[in-house]
Amino acid sequence: MEEAPVRRFEDLPPAAQRALQEAEERRKYIDAKQEDLPKEVNGRGGLEPTRYDDWEVNGLTSDF
Repeated sequence: MEEAPVRRFEDLPPAAQRALQEAEERRKYIDAKQEDLPKEVNGRGGLEPTRYDDWEVNGLTSDF
């Protein structure tokens, strides 16, 4: 089975490029905000599961 060709960022339409850049800015903001949080004592470790305003663990998101 052939793999789909990998598209470069420059080959994407301008709207897609803009959306990816905006998403990257949001991730940087969220990551910076996470670094400012106090460290949890005896916590589960890893990233804050609510950093994207939904509960996320191992890539699975639950919005409850």
